Amino acid sequence: MTTPLFLLRSVELGISISDLDLLTVGLVIDMWTEKANDGAKYEKVAREAVQADFDAF
Repeated sequence: MTTPLFLLRSVELGISISDLDLLTVGLVIDMWTEKANDGAKYEKVAREAVQADFDAF
């Protein structure tokens, strides 16, 4: 990721240049990833996991 692209992504998230002093690059990228996942639909789990499921994992 280039610096201009990073700054563009930050502005799209509503992060100001002064706020970037308080954040890491990784945190901003994580925020961008979460924003991209906002529209994802997750199916409800048919049942809760039991101990046997964890043991099999």
